[in-house]
Amino acid sequence: MSGSEVPEDVFDLRRIDRLLRLMEKHEVQEIELRRGTARVRIRRGGQAAASELEVRPAPGPSPAASPPAAAPTHPPASTPPAETEYMYIRSPMVGTFYAAPNPEAEPYVQPGDIVGPDSIVCIVEAMKVFNEIPAEVSGKIAAVLVENGAPVEYGQPLFKVEPIA
Repeated sequence: MSGSEVPEDVFDLRRIDRLLRLMEKHEVQEIELRRGTARVRIRRGGQAAASELEVRPAPGPSPAASPPAAAPTHPPASTPPAETEYMYIRSPMVGTFYAAPNPEAEPYVQPGDIVGPDSIVCIVEAMKVFNEIPAEVSGKIAAVLVENGAPVEYGQPLFKVEPIA
């Protein structure tokens, strides 16, 4: 590259803002872009709706990880949690959502059921493979967000879960 050539700015804030809006619209959790030695990784937050932006040179050593945030305190059981305090069980893949192991069976979980990280909550069929989906969180199912037999996208919320204190 000669001194007169200017590389395209991968850190252009308008471009990053547009990526964040597209990620939210399509419920994408993480995206990484590279150009030469520059790298931009944008990761949407887990429980909160906040986004995290990480920008660093690709070949350099990665910075030390920040300590995990303190767990949020939850209101007494008689008060329903604020919308941002809910957790979501998301689809790990593109496929078809099934609430039960077969059409005649009861759903794996229903609103009000208590789940743990290893509790199977549904099946997502992808390419004729039926994948049992674990909750990966502990809490009470507040809502089922997808209809049985509906197509789902990667990262799409399937269940709303109320944390149990």
